[in-house]
Amino acid sequence: MKVLVQKYGGSSVATPERIRAVAQRVAKSLNGEYKVVVVLSAMGDTTDRLLKMAYQITPNPSSRELDMLLSTGEQVSIALFCMALESLGISAVSLTGAQVGIITDSAHTKAKIMEIDTRRLQQELQQHQVVAVAGFQGINVRGDIVTLGRGGSDTTAVALAAVLEAEKCEIYTDVDGVYTADPHLVPNAKKLERISYDEMLELASLGSKVMQARAVECGKKYGVKIIVRSSFKENSGTIICEEDPSMEKEFIRGIAHNTSEAKITIRNVPDQPGIAAKIFGILAEANIVVDMIIQDVSEHGTTNISFTVEKTDLPQALKLAEKVSQEINAKGVSADKNIAKVSIVGIGMRSNAGVAAKMFQTLSEENINIQMISTSEIKISCVIEENAVQRAVQALHRKFELDKESIENEL
Repeated sequence: MKVLVQKYGGSSVATPERIRAVAQRVAKSLNGEYKVVVVLSAMGDTTDRLLKMAYQITPNPSSRELDMLLSTGEQVSIALFCMALESLGISAVSLTGAQVGIITDSAHTKAKIMEIDTRRLQQELQQHQVVAVAGFQGINVRGDIVTLGRGGSDTTAVALAAVLEAEKCEIYTDVDGVYTADPHLVPNAKKLERISYDEMLELASLGSKVMQARAVECGKKYGVKIIVRSSFKENSGTIICEEDPSMEKEFIRGIAHNTSEAKITIRNVPDQPGIAAKIFGILAEANIVVDMIIQDVSEHGTTNISFTVEKTDLPQALKLAEKVSQEINAKGVSADKNIAKVSIVGIGMRSNAGVAAKMFQTLSEENINIQMISTSEIKISCVIEENAVQRAVQALHRKFELDKESIENEL
């Protein structure tokens, strides 16, 4: 039995009419060759509305109760979707993350999948043409509902494709593929026909909202063929796959930006062994992910340490930073929410010198100050002021000539 996994995002199922349209699209996939697993997100802005209600009740809602609340959005989607399929004469059944057997750790609102027991899913696939799965959620060993973080439905879909050894995993969204930059900021950005797992992983982790980074990481680990396509158009989309020599022809493949992070600075930290471990250890214990870190040159036995976290984690991270600052006799803590991260990504950077200098020169020409820098083998990221992000992305896109000629590869 061949299995096809499809995932539809919130904009794809935002209204009953769109849910019916998705049902019709799925029906076309049922040509007798595949059994289909469809992973759905919550309808439209349902998750945001639920979050807003939670914070109207209390400024500090429990993460466990947030998961209980937010998981309901996907359950609405899968139930309505199965009704739409059944109205077309297609046998379908909806399953929550718990019913599918998705077991996670207990990190509420940002859980990781530990294992998937596919027995129930396999049974339902034998009996039905389509199984609709609530994305974004699982269950921990205590039996509590736990969610996988924003974009978690992508991870649900890719993980299911991996354990079912699906032929491919199609991610349907409101864009028709992966672009060299956000088309909202750069209207002449190019759509890529193919992109490597590593490049897509960097773009996703650096702010591209096309796919969740953990989903790409899962796809790479298990060799899942991922295709990003539009729910509203008939086109080939972008294939995320293993890299090949042709991908190195263009040394910059894309530009990502992220305005969802904040910077914390701990001032006059004693420059002693173990201090950094103490600072970042307490953040790790609270499941707060730290992105970029920079430490000033030590002067008079002290240094400043700056790091970035998600804005949603800022209140807790700031509280913990202030606590540890007192414990290590630092001179205080400050935070800046008005920052953005701009990044260039490309596997071709491995064999091309001067990329960093070109990026820094471009930002300098735009009079944009760089606050922090982070690099890897295939990416360079800079933290800048948030109000300069559009100018930075557009300038870098021009400088690396991503807008001058097609960089799409033949499939």
